[in-house]
Amino acid sequence: MRAQPPTPADLAAISARYGFGLTGEDLAAYHELTTETFESYAAVERQAAAHEQPAPGRDPGHRPHDDPLGAWQRRASIKGAPTGPLAGRTVAVKDNVCVAGVPMSGGSAALEGFVPARDATVVTRLLDAGAEITGTSVCEDLCLSGGSHTSATGPVRNPHDLTRSAGGSSSGSAALLAAGEVDLAIGGDQGGSVRIPAAWCGVVGLKPTFGLVPCTGSVPIEPSVDHLGPMARTVAGVADLLSVIAGPDGRDPRQDPRTPVPDYRLALDGDAGELRVGLLAEGFGLPGRSDPAVDATVRALARRLDADVRDVSVPEHRDAPHVWTVIVVAGATTQLIDLAGGGVAGCEPGLAAALHRGRREHAGRLSATVKLVTLLGAHLIHTGGGAHYAMARQLAVRLTAAYDAALAEVDVLALPTLPMTATRLPAPGAPPREQVARALEMIPNTCPFDVTGHPAISVPAGLSGGLPVGLMLVGRHGDEVTLLRAAAACERLSGGCPAITTTGGPR
Repeated sequence: MRAQPPTPADLAAISARYGFGLTGEDLAAYHELTTETFESYAAVERQAAAHEQPAPGRDPGHRPHDDPLGAWQRRASIKGAPTGPLAGRTVAVKDNVCVAGVPMSGGSAALEGFVPARDATVVTRLLDAGAEITGTSVCEDLCLSGGSHTSATGPVRNPHDLTRSAGGSSSGSAALLAAGEVDLAIGGDQGGSVRIPAAWCGVVGLKPTFGLVPCTGSVPIEPSVDHLGPMARTVAGVADLLSVIAGPDGRDPRQDPRTPVPDYRLALDGDAGELRVGLLAEGFGLPGRSDPAVDATVRALARRLDADVRDVSVPEHRDAPHVWTVIVVAGATTQLIDLAGGGVAGCEPGLAAALHRGRREHAGRLSATVKLVTLLGAHLIHTGGGAHYAMARQLAVRLTAAYDAALAEVDVLALPTLPMTATRLPAPGAPPREQVARALEMIPNTCPFDVTGHPAISVPAGLSGGLPVGLMLVGRHGDEVTLLRAAAACERLSGGCPAITTTGGPR
């Protein structure tokens, strides 16, 4: 995208918007100055073009005709190295992660027609480890939904009940795993978007410690809550995938270059008998949200652990979703909508240019959640600047400290991933209130840990009314080893991923 210098009329309009009160003489002077300064933009364009890499000559894949779950964005076959820790495994990559040469939409009409020229870091690591990428999975519109009804391609259906939500925003990844169509999947998590669909589809999903997995080459929402994470049918599968995709890449500044990456699979052999598990009181019995059967299923599994299981309290947990909301609304409006992701280090310039253009051309086709976030965020930024964002960021420090204090007494926290089982998909054309409710009502337990950056994993806890229930474990920053050990212990007791009967019989 080639930038154009402002005209005198452009500067006059900007002066009026910001109340500068510039005279005609002033505007003429500033026009000369901006034209001179504009050489920097032209220079950056030239330098960027000189370092562009040609897109690999890959088959772009295709939109499948037979997809009863609506979970595939593109079917493809991109084979990795002949050997490696993931050799022989098939992987679905969430459609907000760049796979070079394969059209990408981020679940949105705003990115229609965009084809990445370069692989995201996690994609490069998958292929280097021997995995085969068999396609990209549908995600929700710009990833701003915990329900699976907002993608521009239509709803993703839960394999356990085709009338119900698969959860979002990594909806396709979870549905494809549950249906046995892929071995592993990549998801993204800014409010629970790995853990929500994992819980509702009955698979395993991990939001790693903030910064452990590079987000380079993915569609951002807000740089302080963006995470990519592994999904699989088993805890072992998640550990295998995490071992490959974790670690600094030198391009995502949110990462600590000193972070070690152990073989997470080794964590699964540890004894869970010495673990201290804290049942987080405020994660149960959420007024107007919690299904008592879901709470009971999670408590029963946790109490069966051969571990020191005790009740703990973090009163701040109940107010944490408000902190998340303020951060995400302001961050998404400025970073995702206004800057089209280009303000986040690691975002691909071509993606930012395509999103900026498409967001303007297809604004009317954006989902109710994207419109709500933009309307509220733009209003608050215009009337109050970043004051509320700053308040929320300060409260996030206190919130993190509160969970840290609890985790000083126990090794992991346990609570329901979601307060209810999968809800019914809204009918086409449902009013905005219903669409937003089905997109956000399930997030109170998941979104706090995107703000604090603690690692959190959802594992199957059993069934309620024939639908999967997820148990969420939360660990200390950087301690995925203990978290995976606890998750594996829960999986052994629950039996893991429930069999599917809706889409073709038990696996």
